[in-house]
Amino acid sequence: MNLPLTLFITLMSSAAIASITSTPWGKTTTGEDVQLFTLTNASGITARITNFGGILVSLSTPDKAGQFADIVLGYDSLEPYLKKHPFFGCITGRYANRIGGASFVLDGTTYHVTANSGKHHIHGGNFGFDEKLWSASTRTLPDGVALDLTYTSPAGEEGFPGNLACKVTYTLRNDNSLAIDYHATTDAPTVLNLTNHSYFNLAGEGHPTALDHELTIPAETFTATDENLIPTGEITSLIGTPLDFTQPHLIGERIEADFLPLKQGKGYDHNFILPGTGLKLAARVRHPASGRTMEIHTTEPAVQLYTANHLKDAPGKGNHTYPARSAFCLETQHYPDSPNHPHFPTTTLRPGETFHSTTTLTFPTP
Repeated sequence: MNLPLTLFITLMSSAAIASITSTPWGKTTTGEDVQLFTLTNASGITARITNFGGILVSLSTPDKAGQFADIVLGYDSLEPYLKKHPFFGCITGRYANRIGGASFVLDGTTYHVTANSGKHHIHGGNFGFDEKLWSASTRTLPDGVALDLTYTSPAGEEGFPGNLACKVTYTLRNDNSLAIDYHATTDAPTVLNLTNHSYFNLAGEGHPTALDHELTIPAETFTATDENLIPTGEITSLIGTPLDFTQPHLIGERIEADFLPLKQGKGYDHNFILPGTGLKLAARVRHPASGRTMEIHTTEPAVQLYTANHLKDAPGKGNHTYPARSAFCLETQHYPDSPNHPHFPTTTLRPGETFHSTTTLTFPTP
């Protein structure tokens, strides 16, 4: 069918405009309305995000044949997210990762936070940021669309001091990048460590393994841990070990190596220290069969590689089940247990300061 030139140009222009829409997505257990936001860029990449937990529910990107697939694990509806789950796609805080002994000293005062991983603290406690309903607003930008989420964590929540006002912005741009910007202020000295906990599989969620992905991480050192994955305080070289991804390796190539850190984590579950400052490369992942590539840049000093070692045929989208190692997480962050190791980059935030961190996921054209 031949279209008039003016109509053809109009249709092409419309297709090239990014959009953001909102639909009702059920209610919390206390009856609050939850929204699901759909962000689409000019190339057709689509991110769906809910203001419950700031969860990245889906992320659809094209393969080398131009076929789109959802590359993050999760659920089709809100209800499973309202229950305990493996932190699929959520904003994680106040303190992502671990605090040893569920306590720390700040300005001479000892604070006891929720011990929800044995005697230790992990990922914000029993009711962390992943279980909060965030206020939401949307914006249209010259090069994409943005979703702003805000939540104020009251002093004493999960044992943390200070009222912490947080803003997390997801921006989907027409250059095929999804940026996550974190801002926070406090009215009393506190600690924080914020990240997104998405589980990725570039072959598409439901693909049974992530071990066939090729990974590069430019880190030369990592934070050594004990058997509970609590940092010992030692910064250790990883060069020449199975943790060395300074050159590309398949994730599954060395995951069963006879190497103590891998045995402690039951696979990869390690904090890689990134060289450089500012917005820098944290990781590059490629799935050879589909041709999909994801590059992660961050202002954070480290990234946690987790290979979903503890998934146990978890139910997911489309009647899929997610076995162990069917995904990987790359959680940009400060170091675990930083409040208890003064030589680690500080996670302390004081009144009058603003915490700001940026992580960008980019999907080059296959």
